[in-house]
Amino acid sequence: MTETVRIRTLADGDWDAVVALERDAYTGLGLSEGRAALQSRAAASPDTCFVVDVGARTAGYLLALPYPPHRYPDLTRTEAARSAFESGNLHLHDIVVAPGLRRRGLGRHLLHHLTATARARGDERISLVAVGGTERFWSARGFVAEPGVVPVGAYGDGAVYMSRPVAAARQTRARPSLSPPAPTLREVS
Repeated sequence: MTETVRIRTLADGDWDAVVALERDAYTGLGLSEGRAALQSRAAASPDTCFVVDVGARTAGYLLALPYPPHRYPDLTRTEAARSAFESGNLHLHDIVVAPGLRRRGLGRHLLHHLTATARARGDERISLVAVGGTERFWSARGFVAEPGVVPVGAYGDGAVYMSRPVAAARQTRARPSLSPPAPTLREVS
């Protein structure tokens, strides 16, 4: 049996699930921020924060907010009550998929959704801080370490600031055809 996978904007009713996912993913690394910090980051840019549902279950989330290139949120503070930076850089602050649902492509779906959102917003780059030894994971997704930027503070030893350009939408040349186009299928897992 397959369940529908849906990515949607994070809503007020999602916070208990998001906080639990974040705590489970980051407490062991000493990086858990808590509800107030997470909510402040989402409040800075609600249109760039998403959850992924599998059926009726919140299976993961992604928090991103505009941030100047080579800068990143301070994990020990909430975001100031201000509008988000206008920088052309969308910072992927947090992405988590529930342990029992990993390796099903849900993180990839969230990242593709974020990239499409960044493209629609006119952002030129997506940045992140790779923590807990995930630099190779992010490199495989096109992110490149920026050696001149060394995350300090609560991100932990070995944290690496990385970024990648927001790729332009793929252009395909239309070919004349005598038959109607194939129907578009909705992807489910």
